[in-house]
Amino acid sequence: MTQKKSKPDQEKLDRIVTDARRSQELREQSYRGQALKLYPWICGRCAREFTHKNLNELTVHHKDHNHDNNPANGSNWELLCLYCHDNEHSKYEQTRFDSNLQTGKATTLAATHNPFADLKTLLGNKK
Repeated sequence: MTQKKSKPDQEKLDRIVTDARRSQELREQSYRGQALKLYPWICGRCAREFTHKNLNELTVHHKDHNHDNNPANGSNWELLCLYCHDNEHSKYEQTRFDSNLQTGKATTLAATHNPFADLKTLLGNKK
């Protein structure tokens, strides 16, 4: 016995489409959506170009590293690919670490072992 397939509920389809459009509008209002409208879809470091297929690999980088600083003109944003974005944050963290060392906020122990201290004696025994 075969079952008849019922027609899709038109109200349900309309609701799905409306919800999808609303979600898209909310995303576009976010800083990422705004940045994607303002700037070409090209990484600001390596110049890799993006399309709709790989757009999820393009990120918005905050130049001052403050994610709450989102001016509408996009002056604190730049589009970077995932790799360049990671590299940028690594450089920033290294700079912060280095400056903490210089100001004495972080301390590291100096090496005390000298592996070559007795080398002359050791080499002198071989003839």
